[in-house]
Amino acid sequence: MDDYAQFIAKVKRKTGIDLSLYKEAQMRRRLASLYMKKGLKSFAELFAAMEKEPALWHECLDRMTINVSEFYRNAKRWEVLEHTILPRLLAENPRPNVWSAACSTGEEPYTLAMVLAKRLPLHRVSVLATDIDDNALARARLGLYSERSLVELPEEMRKKFFTKEGEYYKIDEKIKQTVKFQKHNLLADPFPRNMDLIVCRNVLIYFTEEAKRMLYRKFHDALRTGGVLFVGSTEQIFNPGLYGFEVEETFFYRKK
Repeated sequence: MDDYAQFIAKVKRKTGIDLSLYKEAQMRRRLASLYMKKGLKSFAELFAAMEKEPALWHECLDRMTINVSEFYRNAKRWEVLEHTILPRLLAENPRPNVWSAACSTGEEPYTLAMVLAKRLPLHRVSVLATDIDDNALARARLGLYSERSLVELPEEMRKKFFTKEGEYYKIDEKIKQTVKFQKHNLLADPFPRNMDLIVCRNVLIYFTEEAKRMLYRKFHDALRTGGVLFVGSTEQIFNPGLYGFEVEETFFYRKK
């Protein structure tokens, strides 16, 4: 077993993260650049250092789980969600079950909550937000973001839902309370059921084709009939019918 394969096995035993399901060349390169930056010479040395230094675990977990997120990312897609997808979903269920899968540091589920709050009273807004990374979830629960994260957010939403604190922006406490963060491994843990809307964006591109096919089926089973899966702008599902979906709008797939 080579150095990287041993590293994969050790990480899986310790965290439950199965790195073999990610594209190997990308993940190997990302983690190798980390150990070289730390002055280490191998994946074995990286794992040994991670065992001794909690901060290095967090840094490595960031590399593994690809935490890149912004509010209202790809704004045109959010406008389609708000004006085309949500009216139908809310007509069918005025208390929608909404899940932000692989939510990273919280920008996506908070965006969902803000968009829902335009159409619903806050006591009817509830978003389940899950990620595999404890560090990302802890940052999401803080609800404190840099200017860079808010670049695409419409100005009226920034004014309504954020307070500036020094160089950072703090999300409104009422919005924060509508989002429930939980740890969840997409590749290993059971999925929730009877969801109206699942948002999983800019994550599937990092998985192998086999892992993607498995996830499409699991997302299908997690949705109610007529529910919608919303994916990222580089993650179009080819042959959605194979997984029980039909295209409702570009990047939005309705369960048949």
